[in-house]
Amino acid sequence: MSNVTAISGFTLMGFSDIKELQTFCGVFFLVMYMAVLISNVIIITLITLDLQLQTPMYFFLKNLSLLDILFLSVPIPNFFVSSLSHNSSISILGCAFQVFLMTFFSGGELFVLTAMSYDCYVAICSPLHYDAIMNNSTCLLMVGISWTTGVLFGAIYTAGTFSMHFYGSNVIPQFFCAVSSLLRISCSQMLLFIYTSLGIGVCLATSCFVCVVISYFYIFSTVLKIPTTKGQSKAFATCIPHLTVFTVFIVTACFVYLKPPSYIPSTSDRLFSLLYTVLPQHLILLSIA
Repeated sequence: MSNVTAISGFTLMGFSDIKELQTFCGVFFLVMYMAVLISNVIIITLITLDLQLQTPMYFFLKNLSLLDILFLSVPIPNFFVSSLSHNSSISILGCAFQVFLMTFFSGGELFVLTAMSYDCYVAICSPLHYDAIMNNSTCLLMVGISWTTGVLFGAIYTAGTFSMHFYGSNVIPQFFCAVSSLLRISCSQMLLFIYTSLGIGVCLATSCFVCVVISYFYIFSTVLKIPTTKGQSKAFATCIPHLTVFTVFIVTACFVYLKPPSYIPSTSDRLFSLLYTVLPQHLILLSIA
């Protein structure tokens, strides 16, 4: 068996080896981050202060905006600093912390989006019982479960990922610690833990996806029975933005988290990672416009 040296940290490749382009990418990402940050802070402030917006839908939206802020605050500021300093190294502990937080917040978003689909279902299919079903206790319980599940899944996913051993190359071909890239540079032969955590993630995502599909099946069935075109348009206008956000989120998340490890870094990997971190946030802002 050849001698190998365990690595003590990683190097995030980013988008370019050219220093000027690195700086440009860092500034560009910071501008997008600030735009999303300010917009989400405005959303949270308006929902909190406006008494007319104290409804379950806006309560879920406020939590979703908060999760978006926290999620983006994990990779983007670090990428901006590393782009300006041209030092893209990150410790194993820092990488593990990044994986945990991003998985935690993205898992929380997934469950909040699922809760929002149920809210739409009750609002359209059982409008007379809406206040009784979607009361404060129910909304708090659903949001609490979303955040708690995100924490648990983040812990399991991070533990599974860093149960592996890393030797040789320490270069991660992303601007953040992507699990698919960590799998590619791992020399561990015991991958049962990581694949178990991946399996749990697939089951959770599939469960959410099935719940959303069932909700929208009944929603569309009910909407198509509405006699007026105006009523149908209003119902679709309420549901389609959420469905669009959920679809983009789940597709890009599956690509980032569940993509088999590739031994040849590609531009598409980085592009999908960029879409996953930024695009859903812009769609959420558009959904309430």
